[in-house]
Amino acid sequence: MDHLNSQTGQRAPPRSFVRRSGRITRAQKRALEELWPAYGLDESADPILLEQVFGRRAPTVLEIGFGNGETLVRSARESPDANFLGIEVHLPGLGRCMLLAEKAGIRNLRLIQGDAVEVLGQRMPPASLAMVCLYFPDPWPRKRHHKRRLVQPGFVWLIERVLEPRGVFHVATDWAPYAEHIEHVMSGNAAFERLSRPPSRYTTRFETRGSALGHEIWEAAYRVRRET
Repeated sequence: MDHLNSQTGQRAPPRSFVRRSGRITRAQKRALEELWPAYGLDESADPILLEQVFGRRAPTVLEIGFGNGETLVRSARESPDANFLGIEVHLPGLGRCMLLAEKAGIRNLRLIQGDAVEVLGQRMPPASLAMVCLYFPDPWPRKRHHKRRLVQPGFVWLIERVLEPRGVFHVATDWAPYAEHIEHVMSGNAAFERLSRPPSRYTTRFETRGSALGHEIWEAAYRVRRET
């Protein structure tokens, strides 16, 4: 079902995710209650001012749908000179990510619970991010669900808007039809050029499971053409 946008009065596109309550462990519940003030950004209509949020000016990397946060926390730990921002809709993943961040003593990480499309379109300032990462999004394999796939022309336009000049969109999937869909969408956007080699990244738990099932991993990186 389409949803009515309260700001425009127009039909919003179908959501690319389904909210699942999931099982929250006692430790994750503690993290959501005690660590959110340190790592979480509360829902708001106000723009996310990154320099104010992180207390410094530094290149900022956004990961959309970070799952349990293992790779996001590792990236933040290994790149202390960059800021890392994560968007996730599921509470167990948010709790798990904060527990990992606390254990590692991470300070350059902030988390948002919410719809990435809404965050990108309504809260993220233009040209504010160095990189946007989307690793193994839901492929919505059934044809009648293809409109729920996150990578659509409108979503790519939002990505281009929030990336700084020469910023990079890094995407990976283990579902071949979705890879073809992504290539088709990205080839139709003249604002991006495909890089010959994607940036290095850490292997996700989902990726490891997919590889064990014989799924071929596809990934690509697209750079914004504009230089100013």
